[in-house]
Amino acid sequence: MKPPELAARWMHALTSTAYIPLSHAEIEQILLDSLVELRESPESVASRLVSLHATGPDSLRATIEVLSPTFELPVLARLSSAYAQAMRIDAFDQQEQIKVAIVRAKQRVERTLKVSQARFQQVFDSAALGIAITDFDGRCVESNDALAGIVGLDSGAGLKERDLTDFFHPDDLAALSASYRRVRDGHADGFRDQRKLVRADGEPVWVHLAVSVLRDADGRPTHHVTMVEDTSELHLLQRNLDHQLLHDALTGLSNRQHFTTQLERQLDGDPITVYHLGLDAFSVVNNGLGHDTGDKLLKIVANRLGKLAHERNAVLARIGGDEFALMTTSDNVTSTVEEVQEVLAEPAFVDDRGIALSASIGVVDRPTAFATAAELMRCANSALRQAKARGKRQWALHDPHDDARRRGRYALAASMPGAWEHGEIQIVYAPVHDLKTREVLGAAARLHWDGLSHHDTMTLADSTGLSLPIGRWLLREACAHAARWAEESGDQAPTLHVALGALHSRDEDLVADVKRALDETGLPPERLRIALDISSVLAGDDNAAVLHDSGIVTALDGFRGGHDELAVLTEVPVRSVITRAPAPAPGSPLRQAMRGLVATVHSFGVRFGVDETHTLADADHWRAVGADGVIGLLPALAAAEVTGLFATTASPQPGAS
Repeated sequence: MKPPELAARWMHALTSTAYIPLSHAEIEQILLDSLVELRESPESVASRLVSLHATGPDSLRATIEVLSPTFELPVLARLSSAYAQAMRIDAFDQQEQIKVAIVRAKQRVERTLKVSQARFQQVFDSAALGIAITDFDGRCVESNDALAGIVGLDSGAGLKERDLTDFFHPDDLAALSASYRRVRDGHADGFRDQRKLVRADGEPVWVHLAVSVLRDADGRPTHHVTMVEDTSELHLLQRNLDHQLLHDALTGLSNRQHFTTQLERQLDGDPITVYHLGLDAFSVVNNGLGHDTGDKLLKIVANRLGKLAHERNAVLARIGGDEFALMTTSDNVTSTVEEVQEVLAEPAFVDDRGIALSASIGVVDRPTAFATAAELMRCANSALRQAKARGKRQWALHDPHDDARRRGRYALAASMPGAWEHGEIQIVYAPVHDLKTREVLGAAARLHWDGLSHHDTMTLADSTGLSLPIGRWLLREACAHAARWAEESGDQAPTLHVALGALHSRDEDLVADVKRALDETGLPPERLRIALDISSVLAGDDNAAVLHDSGIVTALDGFRGGHDELAVLTEVPVRSVITRAPAPAPGSPLRQAMRGLVATVHSFGVRFGVDETHTLADADHWRAVGADGVIGLLPALAAAEVTGLFATTASPQPGAS
């Protein structure tokens, strides 16, 4: 909703709850200005509302209802708290005026007793705040009906001669009595405090107290004056807001923030175990049966896990859409995991459908003493991802060593955009050898960064989505280099081989990217070989066929020899497959199996290539089983060095087997 519309709606809501001595246009303008600064300074907005006299019984509720769809809960909580404070200050300002009137009325007794008594009594009785005049022993000399209502009595007469301290909450009695003595003894002019009273029926009531002294004509203190404001509703509102900030709205469980706070408190106590639960295939429920059914199921799951947590004296929280966290002490991990799976496996009937779930669970058991709550949550999440990688209904225990390795890879992935921006990622070229003729046929473009292989670099880039812009850059730059090779060496120039990552291989704009790179650099299509990640073809992507129709030779990278991969060779027009398997050693059963696999690939009219082959011995092993070519036998070269390799007549050759 636009600010002017929201201000108009707010104005109508406020004017229906309180009389504001301004025109509607003036009120609306003030509220519009308040909307601008509400997020930055809810306190000043609250003070402005009180100064406008928007202080009716329902003014705050009306304000919250109007603003809640637009503003966040923490902003509204601060506004409510500041509004209550401003109301109290305004009320206390009025109270001070009342107190002055009381004192003056007492002083006028000697002159006009009847008139002053009438005025005093009118102010005293009609005040909206509770007022009590007590002697220094705490006995009520006078009190009004408003105070009687606050403490649950019929009238102020019921308080006369009663000890006001009888209504103090036991937890506050000592502190309040000490404050009253300080005022009596002249150590303080008065005090204000928020405390709890106990009504006549035993129910607690939150109040704000303002206490001062009455003095006689000689200035000696004779009585205490206590003014009481009932703040129970505002206190309840604040508690509700606090609860909403720390609890999940759907299930009522603690949220991530609350769980983390409780985790921090427990770190220095008994050993703990943290479980991070992720419901398996919960998206199937949402997508198949609808989000309403999913929400109902989440409530059932929360209720079942809540019972389990109660039995184990554990802390349970919902920390994500379909994720929960459990913290226990002195626990047997295996039995807890089994119990969690058991309570989830029982079908829950939602909208006449019996639905059962399982969970993947990451576990951090008795973490080291120096761990922080945030670190524990991260470790539990890491363990959960490991469990999910193993399949459904699995659990994994956090392994610090494996976690350190994974974090190192994540850190590399996160730093890759900056490295690319600063030119740290370079393109080098690995010679492509034909194993039969022992000739160098081409050069494979490689990403070189931080000692990682091309495949590992592209895998990291895939994990962050950076492989698309990096892949386009690799294509464009490599084609430009190959075009210069063709200018320098003519027909003797090497063929360019480019292996793309999984994301780029299935990208809908891949064919356009390849054609754009060829058009911009002038490289003939027949001098380019594109290796697509085989997972893209298995997923049904048709980029290989479209590239083939465009005159570009394609290969399948990451070939492992499975049935589905072999079946693809009958459907997709590719020139070769590329594997990164270790070389089969002589005498190994794997050698004969690999010989059969290579022969099968050849039967489809497809060549068999091997990437990351770095020794002559490995090249000999691959030649022995019938492979056609290897990549990486010689050290990678800069673009300017490639034509020099092809001009050299003596280059390292694979030996005979």
